[in-house]
This record gives sequence, structure tokens and C-alpha cells, in this order.
Amino acid sequence: MAGFGWVARDYMAPAIEAAGGRVAAIADPSPLAQASAESASIFAFDDTAAMLASGEVDLLYVATPNNAHLGPVLAACRAGVPVLCEKPIAATLADAEAIGRAVADSGVLYGTAFDQRHHPAHRAMCDLIADGAIGRPIAVRIVYACWVDPLWSADGGGAPNWRADPQAAGGGAVIDLALHGLDLAQMLVAEPLDRLHIDLQRRIHDYPVDDGGVLSGRTASGVLLTSHVAYNCREQLPRRRLEVLGEHGLLTAIDTMGQTPGGTVTLARGNEQEDVAFDRDLSPFAAQAAAFQRAAGGEPHDFSAERDLELMRLFDRAYQEALRCL
Repeated sequence: MAGFGWVARDYMAPAIEAAGGRVAAIADPSPLAQASAESASIFAFDDTAAMLASGEVDLLYVATPNNAHLGPVLAACRAGVPVLCEKPIAATLADAEAIGRAVADSGVLYGTAFDQRHHPAHRAMCDLIADGAIGRPIAVRIVYACWVDPLWSADGGGAPNWRADPQAAGGGAVIDLALHGLDLAQMLVAEPLDRLHIDLQRRIHDYPVDDGGVLSGRTASGVLLTSHVAYNCREQLPRRRLEVLGEHGLLTAIDTMGQTPGGTVTLARGNEQEDVAFDRDLSPFAAQAAAFQRAAGGEPHDFSAERDLELMRLFDRAYQEALRCL
């Protein structure tokens, strides 16, 4: 692992173990991160290149702040090590393009860690849509929100909140949360978005990035997307909802978007509604780790650097325009 913050430590590390892998080493200059790793019998290094040179690593997971993704991914490409990089690909489109070139030139397996496309609930929805359960898709509607105030700290120790730092994160709530839904929408309707508009707000929190936003877009065939993402929604409120409307029915997922397993999915057609079965014990992180390990072993997969880079280009055009209007 490059970066051993709370997502890597609390979610991805257990997911790798659950998928039959082992966290062998971390690269993170933080003394706290290194002490945490060493307490779990994990080798700790100051930088990714040194970690990769140790020979301990078969796969790399990058979970640094967004503006530090480029270095570890380039190191993995040079070492020929498959790399799973947290979303967004990078804090800037320029860095994302550099990652895309390095992946293409090296031929290394690359995946962006869009864990929501691996959630069992979302896979079940995808299968139902592909089987025609709701007819032709009409619209995807998303609410994905949380509360992240300026002093938020994952470990409660007062570490700087880099997600509210425009240089480290590349933005605020929208770049952090919205790309999950955009990627997921593309998977669910089996076609890419080709138009996107974003409106931002800096409404509640006193920091220099957006604390909320609304996105709207469409695919080439006319499927519509709407998404509300936020850092200004209290955790106690209903804040995670995914709907796919089709000509014959509606799929609704509640509390599936996020790091944890579970939630519910219902299928409504006419006057009838039924619960959709899926594995409620399998987390999206564990499913993602297993999928990436299988892909690295040569099995068919749906990781795609080209697809993810094209989505980043579409997002960046809309986001830069939104910033000019904020």
C-alpha cells in the first residue's frame, strides 16, 4: 500500500485479507502510519520505490492524497507491478493524463478504485437491468452525502483534513464523491456519459472548496443522470440513495453507496414490489480486492484505464466550468 490512512488501514487492509491476500508492506512517511503498520507485522517504508524494490510486493494499492497518486503509479509501472489507485485518478487532469500514458506504455494492469461498481447490490442491479427487468433505462438518480467539517480528522487526532485542501484533493465534495456515481451509472446502463454539467456550492463549511454539488448529464442514447453529493449533510439524515428508472420498472438501492456492506435493493413494477437478493455481508472493498487479484492472475475483468481517463476528462471539463461560476 502507498499511503496508510484510515481508508487503507480500516477498510482496504481487512478487505485484502478477506479476499485471500496479505498486506505485506506500506509506503508512508508518517511515523504514526509506520508504527500502525509495524504493530500489525507489516513492513514500513518511507517511499513507494523503495518498497517495490524490496521484492515484497506483487500488487500495489495507492491511497495517498489525490495530488500524490502520480509518483506511486509511475513507480509501479516502472516495476511492472499491477496497481489499483484510489479515485479520482489524480487531483489534476494533467497528472491523470500522465498516469494514462505510463499505464499504456508499460502495459501494467491498472484499475481505479471505484469500489461502488463492485458492491454486490450494484452488481445485482446491473444484472437485472441487463436482463430487461425494468425495460430500457430512462434515468439514474443518486444522492450520496455525508458530513465533513473543516476540523474533521479520520483518527480524531487533529491531522489536517486534506479533503478540504484544493491542492491536495483537487476540489471538495464533488471530486471526492461524485465520480463514484458517474462510474456506477455508466456500469448500470452499459454506456458512457457523453455530456455533463455541474453546479457547486460552498454553503455551510468554511473551507476553500465546494461542500456540495449537483451534477446532471446524459448518455449518447439519452439516459439521464442526476446526482447530489455533499459534505454538508448530517450523518443522522437519510443520505444514500440510488435509483434506476426504466420504462417498465424502478430499481431503488438504499444505504448501499459507501464503504460498508449491506443496504437494501427493491424492484418495483406496476403495483408489485419485491426485494432483490444479494450478499449483504460482502463489502465493496473486499469484492474489489478479490476482483483485482483475479485480474492480476489473468482472469477476465472490467478494470479499464482508458474508460476511467475518458470519464476524468468529461468530469474535469464540467468541474472547471463550475468553479468559474462558484
